[in-house]
Amino acid sequence: MHKQFFFIAAIILIAQSASAQDLFMPRDVRQAFNKGTRSADGRPGKNYWQNRGRYTINITAVPPDRTIRGSETITYFNNSPDTINSPSIKLFLNIHKPGAPRNGGASPDYLTSGMHIDKFAVNGKATPFRDDPNVFTNVNVRLPQPLLPHDSIQLSFDWHYDVSLQSGREGMIDSTTYFLAYFYPRVAVYDDYNGWDRMNFTDSHEFYSDFNDYTVTVNVPKNCIVWGTGTLQQPEKVLQPAILKRFNESMTSDQTIRIVTKEDIAAKNVTTQNAMNSWQFKANNIPDMAFGLSDHFVWDGTSVVVDDATKRRASAQAAYNDTASDYHHVARYARHSLNWLSHNWPGIPYPYEKTTVFQGYAGMEYPMMANDETYEDTIFSRFVAEHEIAHTYMPFYMGINETRYGFMDEGWATTFELLIGTADLGKERAEEFFRQFRVNGWINNQSSHQQVPIITPGDAMTGSGLGNNQYGKAALGYLAVKDLLGDAMFKKCLHAYMSRWNGKHPLPWDFFNTFNNVSGKNLNWFWNNWFFGTGYIDYQLGDVKKSSSGYFVSIKNVGGIFAPADITIKYTDGTSETKHVSPSIWEKDAGQASVSIPTKKTIESVSLVGGIFVDADKRNNQTPAGKKAF
Repeated sequence: MHKQFFFIAAIILIAQSASAQDLFMPRDVRQAFNKGTRSADGRPGKNYWQNRGRYTINITAVPPDRTIRGSETITYFNNSPDTINSPSIKLFLNIHKPGAPRNGGASPDYLTSGMHIDKFAVNGKATPFRDDPNVFTNVNVRLPQPLLPHDSIQLSFDWHYDVSLQSGREGMIDSTTYFLAYFYPRVAVYDDYNGWDRMNFTDSHEFYSDFNDYTVTVNVPKNCIVWGTGTLQQPEKVLQPAILKRFNESMTSDQTIRIVTKEDIAAKNVTTQNAMNSWQFKANNIPDMAFGLSDHFVWDGTSVVVDDATKRRASAQAAYNDTASDYHHVARYARHSLNWLSHNWPGIPYPYEKTTVFQGYAGMEYPMMANDETYEDTIFSRFVAEHEIAHTYMPFYMGINETRYGFMDEGWATTFELLIGTADLGKERAEEFFRQFRVNGWINNQSSHQQVPIITPGDAMTGSGLGNNQYGKAALGYLAVKDLLGDAMFKKCLHAYMSRWNGKHPLPWDFFNTFNNVSGKNLNWFWNNWFFGTGYIDYQLGDVKKSSSGYFVSIKNVGGIFAPADITIKYTDGTSETKHVSPSIWEKDAGQASVSIPTKKTIESVSLVGGIFVDADKRNNQTPAGKKAF
C-alpha cells in the first residue's frame, strides 16, 4: 500500500513539474524508444517486434455438470531479440480460488477450486508444472531448454475447472447456460517495453493479450447451441437443415431473422441429434476467444454492409432467454452499432465477420462477443450493447494493455458511446445520459483520489478514482482534443493512429505522438494538462470590458483543466448569441484567458455553459445578478 501511494505521488509531482513541451515518460517506456521499437513520430519503430501464438483448443462442457475439461497445443513464436527461459502462463480463472488476491470480496457461489493443470508438455515431452497453492493467475514455467530469438516452441496442456455459480464476466448463467471466457491457459504477453506481463488478475482490472490464431472445438450434448468468437466451421454438421437455412439467410439479410425460436427449442429440432456435437470455430490475429452455450436460448440474426468499398457484410446476432423482452430487439441494436461505428466514429469498417450479444450478467466485451444484462428500459439495453461493441476497436483491433492503461480502451468506448448516442437520442438526451453516468461521479467528488493523473498505471489503483480515469475523464479528454482540432483533423489523426497500431500494442505515447505528427502541431501542452495533470473543470467568469470592436470577456481557470465551453451573451435589445471557445484559449496562459466578443450591441449578461464538460462550481459562471448592462 505504501509503495503504491508513493508511486502515485511521484507521478503527480513529475507531471506537475513537466514543461509544456515535454511529456513524462517512465524509464521502461523510454528504454523502448531508445531501442528503436517505438518512434517519436508515433509509428512503430524500425526495431518493433511482437510475439504471437497458434492455439488449437478442444473443450468439453456437459451442463448441468459444471466441470469443463480441455486440452490445447500452443505453438509460440518468439519474434523478440531475447532468449526466453521462463515464460509466464496466465490462468485467469484462478481468481475464483480461495485466497486469490482480488479487489473486492467473494461470495461462496463465486469461489471454486480454480484451474487444475492435469498434464503439461514442452515440445511433446512431459514437464512438471508449478502447482503452488499460493500462486494464482500468473504462473512462471521453467523451460527445459531456452527458447532462442526467432524460434518457436510447442506447449501442451490438459486441464479442467468448475464453472463458477456466480456469473460475472464468465460462469454459469443458469444450470444449462454457461458463458466461457478466459477458460484456457495462455502465454502472457512478452513486449518490447516491459518484458513479461506478470501482473496478477485481481478481477476489477481487465486484460492484456497477444494477437494469436485460434482453432477451438467446443463439445456439447445434442440440443445445446454454442455461440462464439470466430467462424463456425461446417455448420451443417451441428445444425439441422431448416435452422441452417435460416442461419445462412441471416448472414446476408437486412432484416432480423429468428434463427431459433422457442418453438424450435421445444421441438428439439435445432441441432444434429448426435449424443455429442462438436462446434468448431476459427479466428486469426485476434487477442482472445469466448463462448456462450445453452440448451434453451433462442437465436436471432441479421447483417449489414460495413465496408462500402468491398460491400463486405458483418453479421449481428443475439442469443437469449425468450422471456427477456428487450433482447428481441438486441440483434437490431447490434446491427445498428456495426453500421454506425463503421461509417461514422471511428469510421473504420468493422474488422470481423460478426458480433454476438449473449444474455448474461457482465456488460463485458470480448472479440466478436458481448455478455450483456437484460433491462426493462430498451434504451439502456441499446446503450450497453453499443458500448460493448465499440470495444471492438479498442482493445481488440488495437492490442491495448487494459490492465495498465485502461483509459486507452474504456475512454474510447465511452467516447463512441456518446457520439452514437447523440445520433440515436439527440444531443440533449445523449448528453444528459453522459453527464449522469460518466461525468457527475467525478466532477462532484472532491476526494484526492479523483485528482490522480489519467496516465497513472491502472494496476497501481483501485476504486472510483481508477474508474473515472478510465471512463468519463478520459473520454472528456478525447472529446476535448476533438473540439480543439475539429472533426476532420481529429478523424485524420485517429485513423492514422489506428492504421499504424492495429494488430499491435500501442502505448499512450504512441497515441500522443501520432496526433502530434499527423496534425502538424505540438499538442504536448494539451496532453500534459488532460492526461498527466491533476486538474478538474472549474471556470470562473471574470470581468466583461468594452473594447474597440465590442467586448473582452475574462475567464479564470480555477480547476486547471483545459475544457471547451460556450459563452452565452444576452444583449439589452433582447437578443442573445453563443460563442464557443475551444481549449486553445489556454495554450499560452493556463490560468487566465480573455475572449473577444465583436459586437455593436450592449451586453446585459454573460454566462458560461460547459455542457458535458460539467463545471465543479457553477456559482461563478455568470455575471453578477442585478447588473443592468456593461
